[in-house]
Amino acid sequence: MTTEFPVAASPAKGRDPVSDTWAEPRTAIIDIGSNSIRLVVYQGPERLPATLFNEKVMAGLGRGMAETGAIAESGIAVAKDALARFAAVAREMEVTKLRTVATAAVRDASNGKVLLDAAHDLGLKVELLSGEQEATGAGYGVLSAIPQADGIVGDLGGGSLELIRIGDGKVRERVSFPLGVLRIGAIRDKGPGMLQREVARALDRSGWTGKGAGLPLYLVGGSWRALARLDMHLASYPLPVIHEYAMSADAIARMGRTISHVNKSWLRAIPGLSAARAATLSDGTALLVSLLKHIGSDTTIVSAFGLREGLLYGALDPDVRAQDPLIVATRDEGRRHGRFAEHGDLLDRWIAPLFTRDRPEMARLRLAACLLADVGWRANPEFRAERGVEVALHGNWVAVDARGRALIAQALHTSLGGGVNTPAPLAVLADPLDLKRAVHWGLAMRLGQRMSGGLAGPLQRSSLADDGETVTLRVKNSDIALYSETVERRHASLATALGRKAVIVE
Repeated sequence: MTTEFPVAASPAKGRDPVSDTWAEPRTAIIDIGSNSIRLVVYQGPERLPATLFNEKVMAGLGRGMAETGAIAESGIAVAKDALARFAAVAREMEVTKLRTVATAAVRDASNGKVLLDAAHDLGLKVELLSGEQEATGAGYGVLSAIPQADGIVGDLGGGSLELIRIGDGKVRERVSFPLGVLRIGAIRDKGPGMLQREVARALDRSGWTGKGAGLPLYLVGGSWRALARLDMHLASYPLPVIHEYAMSADAIARMGRTISHVNKSWLRAIPGLSAARAATLSDGTALLVSLLKHIGSDTTIVSAFGLREGLLYGALDPDVRAQDPLIVATRDEGRRHGRFAEHGDLLDRWIAPLFTRDRPEMARLRLAACLLADVGWRANPEFRAERGVEVALHGNWVAVDARGRALIAQALHTSLGGGVNTPAPLAVLADPLDLKRAVHWGLAMRLGQRMSGGLAGPLQRSSLADDGETVTLRVKNSDIALYSETVERRHASLATALGRKAVIVE
């Protein structure tokens, strides 16, 4: 169920539909959760649209519901203001389709209809998701961002906890428990060990005890992402990207003990950790420690995607779902910020004959690097390599871990003129041999960029080959003028790095 806004379906007069991103349709989701209410506006490729706007309001609708069964009047007031703002923002942004969903707090509250009526008065059509629908959405969200995920998804909201078994690209068994982070404090207040017993009973009754043995637990939800922020801070982790960050059960247990002995002001000083999340960190960690023990998982992996992204993913055709989200996103980034839209794919095909021994996962990262090869062209020449590293490491990519980001960054650093050295913090994130391979990609990309001038024709009319002794560049007689002194030097640098001789053949 979506809200259709009466906006123009085609670009406004005077806009260029190719270069102006505002010409593309925009979709949005308002997520009325038990802890926060959020508006996210998306625009871009269907498989993985970029986030154009993202704002949340910590309404705390589920706070106190364990005792009263109702949403507090203060929470209702905050929620009404947030919904009014979000509806207005969506109209101003010319969102064409707006989906509004509500989860556990509104679903379970005795006065939830008050909020639904307020949304209706604003012209919003609210879907009241069941626990099973919420679980399915969270499972799809993880699969959207980590297509190869095989394990249990734990989605911790303010009012409920969903567990979902995923694997082979599918959502399987799923269950919902009234164990949201805003309910945990009341359970713990009943006495030592009460939370452990409550979790054990809930899992045993539902048949989920031990279901995670040998499988990772994929973490979804703001409270658990905040826990990962804390672990990154304590470990001085060099990459401030939370997606696919891993934590062991032992590390989580240690953090649980640490949190119980530190004050809230220390937690709030941690970068990326909001005051609202700091307040629920102890309860969220205590629940996670107990959950890991009883389902049998010994490792966790954080997912930046959850319910909202899962709702988008679940609505896609199977063929679109099957697209690689990293390649879709980097191709779109290259199209928006490069000089020539088709260049990245052509460049990868041009250098591929030199890297036939690359494993499929390495070839995939090489393609992503080539798709981003032109992202630094607008930067000051002194900072193009730095720009490439920044885009690779900090871009809003999914389906890629820290190691993969580092290899893409190394290739871009080298191709954009940074040389063959490895800038910090790449050596901490990836193996030296893999980084050396990425240097070779970068040198090949750099040769292709200079020889072709970033254009399609020269790449289409020439080829590279490696016979084990030489790196041979074949060009047509009519294109020999393209083989300048600068191109020759880059050709020689690539061949030397590969332990070959450079040969030009007309």
